Amino acid sequence: MVVYLIGAGPGNPELITLKAVKALNKADVVIYDRLANEKILEHAGEAKLIYVGKKAGEHYKSQDEINQIIINEAKDTSNNIIVRLKGGDPFVFGRGGEEILSLISEGIKFEVIPGVTSAIGVPTSLGLPVTHRGVATSFTVVTGHEDPTKNRKQVKWDYTADTIIVLMGIGKMKENTSEIMKYRDSKTPVCVIENGTLPNEKTIFGTLGDIGDKDINTPAILIVGNVIDVFKEIKGIK
Repeated sequence: MVVYLIGAGPGNPELITLKAVKALNKADVVIYDRLANEKILEHAGEAKLIYVGKKAGEHYKSQDEINQIIINEAKDTSNNIIVRLKGGDPFVFGRGGEEILSLISEGIKFEVIPGVTSAIGVPTSLGLPVTHRGVATSFTVVTGHEDPTKNRKQVKWDYTADTIIVLMGIGKMKENTSEIMKYRDSKTPVCVIENGTLPNEKTIFGTLGDIGDKDINTPAILIVGNVIDVFKEIKGIK
């Protein structure tokens, strides 16, 4: 028996890895997240499907409950292969490490299959370079929404990276951009990409100073930095 912790990629079902598909093909149980495209579940055949999706302010299951579900399914002797399917990559704000530690505490075997993180996969699919010679030689990926149960905040916005990529931050857009503007000019170009890699994908341009006033829906990522101007040049946008 083994638990596979799998990254499902940024949204488009064709962006999951071949190794992940092979694990899904032989799964007895698939425990999946909200951001894992349901078309990917077709690879699981007749496997038992358990939804444990989480959304800011609307957690269907707590992380402790999810950990226990994985453990319970792994201890069920009728199961040989358990798949924990997570959107993006399980180790980029996916709390995959917490799930692995819970498995280790129970002596349960596991394997991690990485996924394409939305932080890089989404902008790349559009032709937006998060680094570009002469413009940006570094980037930072940061969460825009911290677990409210934490004793103290860990996110610090004084990043020196040329490009900042904010995941899960749309619900606190104005709060986050206000913090970034303590260190960056309000006219710094930004863009938001909604539903990245999916048919209803949408790109919204602005600046740090005005992006919070625009109509933006989740799921979406925020990208901050002068690479946005490079992206506009690539796309022929004035």
